[in-house]
Amino acid sequence: MALRRSYSAGHFELAIDGQPSTAYLRSVEGGFAHAAVVDEAIGSQWAHVKHAATVDIEPLSIELGLAGAGDILDWIAASWRREPARRSGQVTHATFDLQPTLVHELYDALVVETTFPALDGASKEAAYLKVKLQPERVSVRPVVAGPPLLPGAATDQKRWVPSAFRLVLDGIAGLEHASKLDAFTIKQGTKKLYVGGERFPQVEPTKLEFPNLSGQIALAHADDLLAWHDRAVVGGDVAETSGALELLTPDRREVLLRIALYEVGLFDLQVAQAQANADAIKRVKFQLYVGRMELERGL
Repeated sequence: MALRRSYSAGHFELAIDGQPSTAYLRSVEGGFAHAAVVDEAIGSQWAHVKHAATVDIEPLSIELGLAGAGDILDWIAASWRREPARRSGQVTHATFDLQPTLVHELYDALVVETTFPALDGASKEAAYLKVKLQPERVSVRPVVAGPPLLPGAATDQKRWVPSAFRLVLDGIAGLEHASKLDAFTIKQGTKKLYVGGERFPQVEPTKLEFPNLSGQIALAHADDLLAWHDRAVVGGDVAETSGALELLTPDRREVLLRIALYEVGLFDLQVAQAQANADAIKRVKFQLYVGRMELERGL
């Protein structure tokens, strides 16, 4: 019997519409079909019978860097413009020596979630974007032989760090000094329709949900924010504005990715917990609602 080597969990490749992605792919998970199990009683007896019923597909979750991810970012940007595109692709898993062993194919997938990590001016780690793709059909097949995977991922992934960002809003000075922003997720709602004798449901896009933004800023830079809170929350003025969240290179000289923000309003503001004799900067916590976002590539 031939000895079969263990598969490597660290070697895989993502291709979209036949083109391998040049982004650094940190992790992949999910995207497999599963069936609901029904437990039915038989007549008046205690006996029960179980069987598989409707079949569904869980989303494929990928975690990747910004460098080299232009094709995927364009796909996400179209989704945010309410122009959801269906695309097909595959994840190829390989052994330690990069020989392909398993191909996981996805058909007519939609982008259903895009999660940006927490941004923190004190962080030194690399940042990664999390994306969920919902396919309509999947297939998994082993690979007996084939060309090895090529190490074509972008080499400048370290250019995106969570400490390099800038938040700017029209008419609100000081927010460019925001020190933290919590992680946030844009969600594309879907409805699954089981039609006729089809094995898998059709996936139709529905409501697009843009999240609130929560962050912190030093009290010394929060004068305009405090005045905005007084107008909008205390005074009842709508006082909406627009602006952008910019993800920068570590030297803060270039924009890697720009998220345009529209219909932005302030709905909560409070001074962070203060402790006696604490040697720390006094900060203000704020929460913004955002009506619409648009993704704009930088470099």
